[in-house]
Amino acid sequence: MPELPEVETTRRGLAPRVRRRRITSLAVYERRLRWPVTRGLPQKLAGQRIVRVGRRAKYLLLELESGTLLLHLGMSGNLRAVPADTPRLRHDHFDLVLDSGLALRFNDPRRFGSLLYTSGAPAEHPLLARLGPEPFAAAFDAEYLFRITRRRRVAIKQLLMNSRLVVGVGNIYASEALFRARIRPQRQARTLSRADAARLVRAVRAVLNQAIRAGGTTLRDYLGADGAPGYFRQRLYVYERRGQPCRRCRTPVRAVVQGQRSTYYCPSCQR
Repeated sequence: MPELPEVETTRRGLAPRVRRRRITSLAVYERRLRWPVTRGLPQKLAGQRIVRVGRRAKYLLLELESGTLLLHLGMSGNLRAVPADTPRLRHDHFDLVLDSGLALRFNDPRRFGSLLYTSGAPAEHPLLARLGPEPFAAAFDAEYLFRITRRRRVAIKQLLMNSRLVVGVGNIYASEALFRARIRPQRQARTLSRADAARLVRAVRAVLNQAIRAGGTTLRDYLGADGAPGYFRQRLYVYERRGQPCRRCRTPVRAVVQGQRSTYYCPSCQR
């Protein structure tokens, strides 16, 4: 599933191509996404200019002269900027055509992505209103993490993946951040010290920053806005490396299942 670095990579790739461009049309080839694309949306968007391309958690926000588009890549989606006359591929579900001759083309084999419109403040949309702080925001600091872990028996990896507490730390990057912070993912959150919390905040930010610089992590389906895969996979320390030697101490990496998701860790480096 595309996580924060993949969405941020897409945002950065699209922004210079679409900012200040006017939407000439929205061509919807398949309405049945996670939520059906509203039938009147093409008329609502035609002629509007894109003012800014933002991101909140794993949602791309295309701020228009009137209203905002919320786009989610789902589990297997990608949004690419292509010449509008580029032949369509299987699973291409919509084209947002711009006055530059480019189209933002959404491809999603599983159709778990979405295209929604809001006329109000995006932060007040039901999908965004209850989200926790961004991992790069000042609000997500060591004291905040230490405070929210108190009295919580849940495993620290599960807490990191709770979007109401902090957004964008999905399965891959939670495993990687915990390795870098030397914290075992099964530890109860309440056992973290302030020093642990400080290391983990630094690790979360470091791993997300490195993934963004590498263009995200391509495991199966993800492609960036230019159609290129992400290369952070080559830098993964533990994720999907079960049985392989730890890059730090050479101990075989272990895997367990937490919350129906695979978790990878080094039994020697992480405590």
